[in-house]
Amino acid sequence: MREACRIAATVLAEMCRVVEPGMNTYDLDQYGKRKIAELGAKSACYQYRVRDLVFPAHTCISLNEEIIHGIGRLDRSIEEGDNLSIDVCVRYRGLIGDNARTILVGRGRPEDERLLAVTRQALDEAISRVRPGARVGEISHTVQTVVEEAGFSVVRDFVGHGVGHTMHEEPQVPNFGRRRSGPRLEEGMTLAIEPMVNAGTHRVEMLKDGWTAVTRDHRRSAHFEHTVLVTPDGHEILTVEKN
Repeated sequence: MREACRIAATVLAEMCRVVEPGMNTYDLDQYGKRKIAELGAKSACYQYRVRDLVFPAHTCISLNEEIIHGIGRLDRSIEEGDNLSIDVCVRYRGLIGDNARTILVGRGRPEDERLLAVTRQALDEAISRVRPGARVGEISHTVQTVVEEAGFSVVRDFVGHGVGHTMHEEPQVPNFGRRRSGPRLEEGMTLAIEPMVNAGTHRVEMLKDGWTAVTRDHRRSAHFEHTVLVTPDGHEILTVEKN
């Protein structure tokens, strides 16, 4: 699991490093595909099925009002000032590594910088609540509190989740909820904790591709994610880039 997560983290960091204005999202996805293969892993996103839908890309690349599950396209250009969310999920030796990050391309607007900072803060504070015996609701409530006190909203249609042999396992880890609610965390659990935060309304719409979720008011969104292990005395972030 640590190896899978380090690969996912390395690919994510490399993809963020090569982003530049004028690049299209398809080429960025193909870069991610090559990096995943170079490290001996496979994309867990590619050809992932939900009912009759098959995901066609190797990573998820979402721009501005796109929240998650954006598909790389030749006609979708990354521009100066965009906020760009990249989600990399890989399978390595039968186990999953999953992480995401939102970056500002070039010089961003102050309001976008704040959106990203609050989303990252929500993730960091949520992770700090992970320990054996804690309930999922502690994570959920922490994310919601940080986000809403900053004047933003948390997405409710999509949630974090357990992760391990498959990309989506129990328990679900919402970004909203009550303390002292939900399943108890146990040593050895691995969780994908992923605040998805909108500048405006929490409501979402789906694009015609059946995958890409966008904000209903078309204001911007941010997404940060780590895979976290519950350890005997707390937690360990597994999706850390290997030095």
